Amino acid sequence: MSLHSTAANLVTLASEGAEHGGNHDSLNPYLTGGGAFVALMLLLWITTRFNRDR
Repeated sequence: MSLHSTAANLVTLASEGAEHGGNHDSLNPYLTGGGAFVALMLLLWITTRFNRDR
């Protein structure tokens, strides 16, 4: 596969995604952000448990 044909395929895929808005229906930004927040808070809590002064 040549570089030119690969680039042409990527441009075709990008333009097809733009027709539908580019977002996947199952990705809810509030759920994704909330999940990331919970994961970071859990990591922060774990870090503070291990970092206690004795």
